[in-house]
Amino acid sequence: MISRVKRYFLEIKDFSNPIELNIPENYQIILDDKRNFELNKFFYKQIGGDHYWRDRLIWSDKEWLKYAENKNLETHILKKGEDLVGFYEQEYHSTPNEVELINMGILKEFRGLKLGSILLNHAIASASRKNPDRMWVHTCSLDHKHALQNYKSKGFEIFKEEEIDFVA
Repeated sequence: MISRVKRYFLEIKDFSNPIELNIPENYQIILDDKRNFELNKFFYKQIGGDHYWRDRLIWSDKEWLKYAENKNLETHILKKGEDLVGFYEQEYHSTPNEVELINMGILKEFRGLKLGSILLNHAIASASRKNPDRMWVHTCSLDHKHALQNYKSKGFEIFKEEEIDFVA
């Protein structure tokens, strides 16, 4: 079945507002400095399964490894104690001077706790330390129902919209 999906491209260019992280007690956000592609793969499948993320489902472990070892890619993991909660991936592009928020999400059992907002604030703060001209992301009508509003509430503005055919 083919349906129409609305896709939004958003950017933030002003990083001057201070960002309060307010990470709840017992939670932490850590950089995966070991570049463990299994984490990227796990989150992509677990979170993406609810939102029709499927481009990478055909990747071999070798392709996942190559992706995770990209020196410009950072994967940040949200944990509660030792439990995995969520993640985001962002890539710095030197030309142009920008940070792309590639994927972000919270595992199903932790949704509804405003952790996506905390994770997005962390992503913006992390990106701003690279002094980019902008940070950008795309989302669509298949993503979490609050995704678009979360981005907008943090200062992201839509710079492009499109409708695409989607085969379910």
